Amino acid sequence: MPDLNVGGQAVIEGVMMRSKDRVATAVRVPSGEILIKTEEYKTLASRYKPLKLPILRGAVAFVEMMILGIRTLNFSAEIAINEAEKEEAAAKGEIHQPKDKKKSSIYLALTAGFALVLGIGIFFFLPLAISEWFSIDRDAVGFNLVAGGIRLTMFVLYVWGISQFGDFRRVFEYHGAEHKSIFTYERGQDLTPEIASTHTRFHPRCGTSFVLIVALLAIFIFSVSDSLYTLWSGSAPDLLTRFAIHFSLLPLVAGTSYELLKLSGKTRDNAVTRFLIAPGLWLQKITTKEPSLDQLEVAIAALEAALGVEESKLTSTRTPVS
Repeated sequence: MPDLNVGGQAVIEGVMMRSKDRVATAVRVPSGEILIKTEEYKTLASRYKPLKLPILRGAVAFVEMMILGIRTLNFSAEIAINEAEKEEAAAKGEIHQPKDKKKSSIYLALTAGFALVLGIGIFFFLPLAISEWFSIDRDAVGFNLVAGGIRLTMFVLYVWGISQFGDFRRVFEYHGAEHKSIFTYERGQDLTPEIASTHTRFHPRCGTSFVLIVALLAIFIFSVSDSLYTLWSGSAPDLLTRFAIHFSLLPLVAGTSYELLKLSGKTRDNAVTRFLIAPGLWLQKITTKEPSLDQLEVAIAALEAALGVEESKLTSTRTPVS
């Protein structure tokens, strides 16, 4: 099966899809309409040839997708907030007055920034701090095995925990819709909710699998870096030094993980690859849920818009937005 250059992300009541040339986000509002925002998209690697080098392109793509993901989530959050305010105003018999878009964007950006810092503290620094308690800091491999195990356990428990809440479950359902629609496209089938529903919701190029690859690869790379530091300095790095070294190596970890993820997508039918990617697919049992036909329609609307399907071919329930 071909590995096509299409990816996506679930957002609040919708899906973002990215193709080689554009990004499209489709969100369903309470009225039943699907609002679609489409924009041209050129990666830094496509504009600057040196950034196409293996590993470097992965590190750059990781940062780009993180920024794009936050921006897309902010867009869906703005729509959700606006729709909630409309309903509240209607219940009170008042006319809805949209809030200052600039202030809302700043608020959402600050919230995303705080969440990012909090995530680094909880999932990156905290496992190192906990591992210090085991007094195995001179054993680089043992230390990083413990830290990596703690980090991975925390991540799995976190995604399992939020999957139990209704609102997050819907996001995971849209995540499943994203995967099913991409599978439909990859197989060259008609993009309809009925056909998409027949496919699996577990995709080897999923970001969930990427996180798992990062966690496992980090154990190896951080073990090597800690060993080299100990040989150079004569002593094991302290907590803050270890954090600084590991954090500075994240681009290398992300870039290498990106290459491995791309490779797994291209060789997904190979028996060895299927064995190696199995844990990532198992983890998707938590991060994806079975979507409804309505949710699949939203994912397909985003995919078609990202692929450049003519607006005239979109159904009347789909409304482009600026």
